[in-house]
Amino acid sequence: MRKEGSTNTLNRNKINLNCGMAYTLDLIGGRWKPNILWALLGGKLRYSELKKNIPDVSERILVLQLRELEKDGLIKRLVYAEVPPRVEYELTNDGASMKPMLECISAWGDKHRPNKTN
Repeated sequence: MRKEGSTNTLNRNKINLNCGMAYTLDLIGGRWKPNILWALLGGKLRYSELKKNIPDVSERILVLQLRELEKDGLIKRLVYAEVPPRVEYELTNDGASMKPMLECISAWGDKHRPNKTN
């Protein structure tokens, strides 16, 4: 958690206000957020399905990243009143609008990744 008054936070906020690219990268930055968004491009997934799609992420980090993406309005958490409880995640309209960008980033990475395996 960053301190709201820290120089780092103030600089981040200032850059994000003036640069759309910086704002976008701040929203989807990190190791796991792009993977989560990519997995949800195919539609709703339960937590366990997300975990299977991204097996190397820890439970703690997956929950944290899902909460951040939800807070930022990119995904929705759907809770069903069932026994046992069922929770699904899906992209919001804003999250789904990232599809072309995520596809471009993926294609660029596939083209430029060293030692790529296809």
